[in-house]
Amino acid sequence: MRIPAVSIDLRGVICRGSVGLALIGLSLLTGCAVPPQSSAAASSQDSAVNGSVPTTGTKDRVTQSDETDASRRAQVRLELAGAYFGRGQMTTALDEVKKSIAADPNVSAAFNLRGLIYGNLGDHRLAEESFRRALQIDPRDADSMQNFGWYLCQQSRFSEANALFLQALAVPQYQDSPRTMLTQGICQARSGKNDEAERTLVRAYALEPGNPAIAVNLSEVLYRKGDLERARFYIRRVNTVPNLVSPQTLWLAARIENKFGNAAGVADFGGQLRNRFPESSEANSYAEGRFDE
Repeated sequence: MRIPAVSIDLRGVICRGSVGLALIGLSLLTGCAVPPQSSAAASSQDSAVNGSVPTTGTKDRVTQSDETDASRRAQVRLELAGAYFGRGQMTTALDEVKKSIAADPNVSAAFNLRGLIYGNLGDHRLAEESFRRALQIDPRDADSMQNFGWYLCQQSRFSEANALFLQALAVPQYQDSPRTMLTQGICQARSGKNDEAERTLVRAYALEPGNPAIAVNLSEVLYRKGDLERARFYIRRVNTVPNLVSPQTLWLAARIENKFGNAAGVADFGGQLRNRFPESSEANSYAEGRFDE
């Protein structure tokens, strides 16, 4: 199961299979790719989250015959919770995830989702408690590390967040390294470490050059650093794909052209903003000439 991404009013990260942007002030995506785990596969329930990733020990692959009625009920409830979460129905999602945990309290993904829900609801104590419980159940759960790290980044706990991103990337056979590198790069930029952010996002782009969120965030970081030619290159790759164009991508392109002193380019992107997204805050910023905000 893949818990769907959800727009949140924070600067963030894109989930695989979704389109979203990050550093340029729009609603973003987080909280995907959290595979469920049955109680038959749960391990290390009493271990603490101590900043290390175990490299020894194996678990048998869980098949249908291993699942109990309770674990199946938990899975159904978790899938419902993920669906409600994806639609932004946080209270209903929380109710379903509670039922999932009641049916089987040893599923890391359920506590991961619980953390995402509480984070969206602004209950920081329970959000952190949920992520820590997810990692107690499965200390190798890279998706929980990813989401917990992003949660901590939102709280400006940057060093703790970066440690979790590094742990996730060190998990053997982890499938979503570009997503975690994107999140890590965004967090580094939020903390003012634009050089580190650039290096991380370049690595992510090399692994997944078709991911528009990586291209846009890398362009934004390069714009901040004054590397305008490269910033223009990456945002152009996004804006040439019609279904990826947004107020944010057009506004970033306009800001880059403004730094170049290219009045025609500014007028082009500004005109697209006015015509295609007239109600957007970016169109308003363009109309008022607020390029340096």
